[in-house]
Amino acid sequence: MLPPFDYFTYRHARSTKRQERAARFASLPAEYHADFSSFDKTIINKPIEELVQEIQDSSLAPTDVLRTYGKVAVKAQEKSNCITELLLPEAEKWAQSEVNLKGPLAGIPISLKDSVQVKGFDITLGYARLAGKPYAEDGPMVKLLKDAGAVPYAKTALPVTLLSFESANGLWGTCLNPHVPDYSPGGSTGGEGALLALGGRIGIGSDVAGSVRVPAAWSGIYSLRCSTGRWPKTGVNTSMAGQEGIASVFSPMARTLNDLTYFTRAIISMKPWKYDHTVHPISWRNEEEDEAKSKKLRIGLMSTDAIQRAIDTTVAALRAAGHDVSEIAPPAAADPFTGLNLASQLLNADGCDTFNSHFYSFEPSDPGAAQLSLICNLPRPLKYLYYLYVRYIRRDAKWATLIRSFGHKSSTDQWKLVAKREAFRSAWHGWWDAKPQQYDFILCPVNATPALPHKAMKDAVSSCGYTFLWNLLDYSAGVLPISHVDPNKDSLAAPYRTVLKQLGANHALARGAWMHYDARKMAGLPTAVQVVGRRWQEEKVLGYMAAVERALEEYADPVTGEGGKYDLIELD
Repeated sequence: MLPPFDYFTYRHARSTKRQERAARFASLPAEYHADFSSFDKTIINKPIEELVQEIQDSSLAPTDVLRTYGKVAVKAQEKSNCITELLLPEAEKWAQSEVNLKGPLAGIPISLKDSVQVKGFDITLGYARLAGKPYAEDGPMVKLLKDAGAVPYAKTALPVTLLSFESANGLWGTCLNPHVPDYSPGGSTGGEGALLALGGRIGIGSDVAGSVRVPAAWSGIYSLRCSTGRWPKTGVNTSMAGQEGIASVFSPMARTLNDLTYFTRAIISMKPWKYDHTVHPISWRNEEEDEAKSKKLRIGLMSTDAIQRAIDTTVAALRAAGHDVSEIAPPAAADPFTGLNLASQLLNADGCDTFNSHFYSFEPSDPGAAQLSLICNLPRPLKYLYYLYVRYIRRDAKWATLIRSFGHKSSTDQWKLVAKREAFRSAWHGWWDAKPQQYDFILCPVNATPALPHKAMKDAVSSCGYTFLWNLLDYSAGVLPISHVDPNKDSLAAPYRTVLKQLGANHALARGAWMHYDARKMAGLPTAVQVVGRRWQEEKVLGYMAAVERALEEYADPVTGEGGKYDLIELD
């Protein structure tokens, strides 16, 4: 149907998909709608390797484990609207006849970002245009998972366009933060974040600018951003097919660090390069993980924002454990803002045309992506006037720099940007290797603030500096939750504009996030830190995360006596 009448096609697709989802939940047997039993809570809290062992020695049935996670899915959907496609009826059949119960993930239920290809189901990405087109076969990633013994049981929410730290779209609705519903769970893998925080086990998301790390931080779970070529990526769909200036990577997420590590190790042990030509044949290196856990570490600290207390607690715990922590000072050639500007130009070199091409007329976009599209498509004279306004009237030199050349790029322009990307990577490589740096890892926030309220990405679209930089560099990076927002301890000492001035110009791009900061309203939201290693150092990063978590568990604040262990959501 031609525009604008295809709006009615969008409305029909939206109604159909939501009715289908509701019907699948309603048709589940009564046991899926029951309260959690003591058996369920034991299953949910038991480490993966123990569950695998019990399933393999037949002391535990995989269908019993699956039914527990079916209850998790039902309750999590009611609280957060985190699920797009419910796979449970099919998953029961897969658990009995299709998955490999001798594999390293034998019988373990797994949730997947909506963009992963599962036979019999759509990959809508939140676009109505992609609804009603189920795939005939599993993609390579799902084939690998089933061969490892995992049982896919749900596909989860994301933002339309996949370029947002929110997870809402016109097709499926808005996914809610599992701690404070008025806030986002993060994005673009926000449905995974919410489901895992509410009792889910393990999941897979994708990350092009922070999309597994921000949901982990905002929902209170663990994630690992893998370097390109370490984790499978074929057998998926995307809103920006062909975009390789900043490669999107699929990566693991989990409710606990123990499960995240076991899951990552299990997938690599399956030799994923046999399933996906994009994966490098790098076997799991146990010795690197073990060394990272056990030695005294040299840690670089990147400047902080509104989660100062979480960073301060982590630094204090690490120093108390005997590790060395010092502020980093990257050279001018490796300035993080230069990297952010370069990454944003590369990611949207098509002028936002591709992700906008999937919309029907009047189908709602993401607020942040809509801002990007508007700037990209301003006529050149108007864009220049807007640049002058931002630069000289608002006096925001950073944002002005970003928008001045933001838009369509020719092939020649893009080649030049790629050359600059490689020079930037080389500068960081040389800086990190040189004395006195030689850090084991860099500790930094995940985002300028804790979770933001729904639709805040209209203001906070540029607040991605702590994650996007590592995508540009293709470094491995993990996230672990630290604490929760306290309305008294985390309140600002002055209006946010004053605080920003005190922090300096490097924090100006987070102004749109800061304007929504309110410790009273944010009370209970998770805070987190990010552990950044080098390229293809997934084993080391997981080992460093274990060292950080151990330091926090052993730490007691000298004034309050409070410990540093993060509290997961208690299951009802």
